[in-house]
Amino acid sequence: MNEQIERALAITPESSASERTIDITTIGAKTGRARRIEIWFYRADGEIYLTTQPAARDWYANLIANPDFTFHLKYGARADLAARAEPVLDPAERRRVFTPIIADLNHPRHSGYLAQPVESIERWMRGSPLVHVLFEASTARGGRQ
Repeated sequence: MNEQIERALAITPESSASERTIDITTIGAKTGRARRIEIWFYRADGEIYLTTQPAARDWYANLIANPDFTFHLKYGARADLAARAEPVLDPAERRRVFTPIIADLNHPRHSGYLAQPVESIERWMRGSPLVHVLFEASTARGGRQ
């Protein structure tokens, strides 16, 4: 992976909403057609995750049915990265990942985008989709493969 892509993926709680905004292209669980949406990505313990506020999400259903997808960087680097989604289902693992994500969302930089403080971790644990993003070895280094 080139240095520009690595920098774009190296977000921190200080990163702006723009820096964490990407698109993902998934394959529809029911239709089999490509679906592209805009979403934020997060880092926890050096790994990349996708999640949203608690609710059922089509993108998550698509990734459960078809875990291979494209992670489109739009800020700091433009790149289409081949990726695979690994759902995070274990309660202890979900808590470990959601703890820094909720702290990140409560960073003052995001107050213009989200009502703060963000709801409790318990609500996110119960109702938010959470996937670990694994990049194909040809497009990324590091992380779990």
